[in-house]
Amino acid sequence: MWPFICQFIEKLFRETIEPAVRGAHAHLSTFSFTRVDLGQQPLRINGVKVYTENVDKRQIILDLQISFVGNCEIDLEIKRYFCRAGVQSIQIHGTMRVILEPLIGDMPLVGALSIFFLRKPLLEINWTGLTNLLDIPGLNGLSDTIILDIISNYLVLPNRITVPLVSEVQIAQLRFPVPKGVLRIHFIEAQDLQGKDTYLKGLVKGKSDPYGVIRVGNQIFQSKVIKENLSPKWNEVYEALVYEHPGQELEIELFDEDPDKDDFLGSLMIDLIEVEKERLLDEWFTLDEVPRGKLHLKLEWLTLMPDASNLEQVLTDIRADKDQADDGLSSSLLILYLDSARNLPSGKKVNSNPNPLVQMSVGHTAQESKIRYKTNEPVWEENFTFFIHNPKRQELEVEVRDEQHQCSLGNLRIPLSQLLAREDMTLSQRFQLSNSGPNSSLKMKLALRVLHRETQERPPDHQHSAQVKRPSVSKEGRKVSARPQMSASPGSGDSGMAPSTPVAGGGERPGMEEQGLPAEAGLQGPRDLGRSSSSLQAGPAGSPSHISVKEPTPSIASDISLPIATQELQQRLRQLENGTTLGQSPLGQIQLTIRHSSQRNKLVVVVHACRNLIAFSEDGSDPYVRLYLLPDKRRSGRRKTHVSKKTLNPVFDQSFDFSVSLPDVQRRTLDVAVKNSGGFLSKDKGLLGKVLVGLASEELAKGWTQWYDLTEDGTRPPVVT
Repeated sequence: MWPFICQFIEKLFRETIEPAVRGAHAHLSTFSFTRVDLGQQPLRINGVKVYTENVDKRQIILDLQISFVGNCEIDLEIKRYFCRAGVQSIQIHGTMRVILEPLIGDMPLVGALSIFFLRKPLLEINWTGLTNLLDIPGLNGLSDTIILDIISNYLVLPNRITVPLVSEVQIAQLRFPVPKGVLRIHFIEAQDLQGKDTYLKGLVKGKSDPYGVIRVGNQIFQSKVIKENLSPKWNEVYEALVYEHPGQELEIELFDEDPDKDDFLGSLMIDLIEVEKERLLDEWFTLDEVPRGKLHLKLEWLTLMPDASNLEQVLTDIRADKDQADDGLSSSLLILYLDSARNLPSGKKVNSNPNPLVQMSVGHTAQESKIRYKTNEPVWEENFTFFIHNPKRQELEVEVRDEQHQCSLGNLRIPLSQLLAREDMTLSQRFQLSNSGPNSSLKMKLALRVLHRETQERPPDHQHSAQVKRPSVSKEGRKVSARPQMSASPGSGDSGMAPSTPVAGGGERPGMEEQGLPAEAGLQGPRDLGRSSSSLQAGPAGSPSHISVKEPTPSIASDISLPIATQELQQRLRQLENGTTLGQSPLGQIQLTIRHSSQRNKLVVVVHACRNLIAFSEDGSDPYVRLYLLPDKRRSGRRKTHVSKKTLNPVFDQSFDFSVSLPDVQRRTLDVAVKNSGGFLSKDKGLLGKVLVGLASEELAKGWTQWYDLTEDGTRPPVVT
């Protein structure tokens, strides 16, 4: 299929991307692609996972572990500035989700498919002539890093590609994705954090100035800073949309604010499936990656209800009947699908088509559509979401504007109370625009959903605890400042991103007001990232490196005991053999992609999967993978995947990097160990197998993907199958 995929991509570049770039800025009016060749090396699918639980019977969910290392030739030029640039190679590694829905009773059995990435994929582009390109007016605010971030975030949920396979499927229905739920995060307090600030040249240990960075998918929040306190109380509340589960996690990192580089104080990753099952979790969590520290969170899973039967109770619970209409916790969610407009007026110049965009606001939250150039009948097909405090009092304000002449083309107001009386609280129609042409209209679909926390019937002795996952990427990213820089760069304000608004914590948790906190305690941090949707949507382009690059979790079973672990493994092998001959790979195999990035000056290792591992106990094994770049065996040099529970064929698809030059790395060895986690204080910890990979190959710059045999100590040469 690869040659035909390449044909499609070339058409996409020439017929869609090229006109869009030309219309985006006057300086780019002579932009064109002179060559689009993706090369002969096809995209690889290294593994497929199919979900059988927590899915609708009318859909199929696939996770594809994809890997593309292509020597491309994509050349472009801007004739007006005699500028030429291009791309020599592209690498992309990540987990791509494919949803086949709805399933139908006629061929081809699938009505449509949607494609997106759950998390930002590892993306690397080798540019030519990039500095010339970035000197052009309008592009000089960009950089290589910002461009990669913009592209990566465009691939991530809630952005998705939807392809209809039969004409009867309503594409608008598929492009109107309703979140699976809303996660309300009470970011309460921490205890026993590390003191990172020092005095008298390090002789005296001080305290820290802690703050937290919280991420759910592409939604990022940052708490206020508590000065000089190792047991800070934030008492802040945030609300985040959850579009997909399984697959999405709540990620939290704590930092100590410093003038130069913010120090890391610990992290936490929680599986949202557990939160959905429990509906409410109020717990202290031990922080990962640090010797001490605990974090107190209260997590609520809110279900989206299509009727108003619970609205009064919800409004009472969040005190919406006493607060101002636009502030506080959310009682409901407004989902808006902006389809198209018709017969828009010309704007300031008669007989000239405008460049229309749509600005929408509810209360203090404003969002904006993309610009459509030189048309009075624009088609947007974009989704937006708004958190609503009180739908009885609030209204949606919509204005169509001409970007070129900065004038209004029409507006309308829709009280949200209208939706409460509608069937399914949904309204889909063409709305007549005020202060516009006689027949000017805007086609939209609006749906209101009440946010209701369902109570779970539990036995009195029920025990619950959220499943805490382990972060698994490298530490190098923390060399830059830990503060998110919310630069509003071109292209970063993609309105397809769902806004997540931190909301006031004063009215929800008992005891907050007794502590003397104002109602907007959760809103007024000096670096509050999410209050306005415009600042949030600019976020991913300049998102902090420490969010996308994490230190690996220190393993509890330290590698100091490696000889003992090897002896235990040899003994286990003898027990398994029991007088018979084991296969060629008695301990199983591991699949790795290894390459060196000259541009980033890093060795990149992608741990894809293992197969045919030995069972460590009657329940199988709980494997994870640990990496060292020998001879460095310090804790800071360790990399570690998440733990895969009760499986002998785990799929990890996680990427790690080591900062090292190509001449240096070719003199070093990659130490890979597959281990059994076994849980905290369990006796079932130990080594499942090792492989030592020499890196002297001249192919390291290009990279390779191979299956390696696991052995007791990794010294036997690996056999590639």
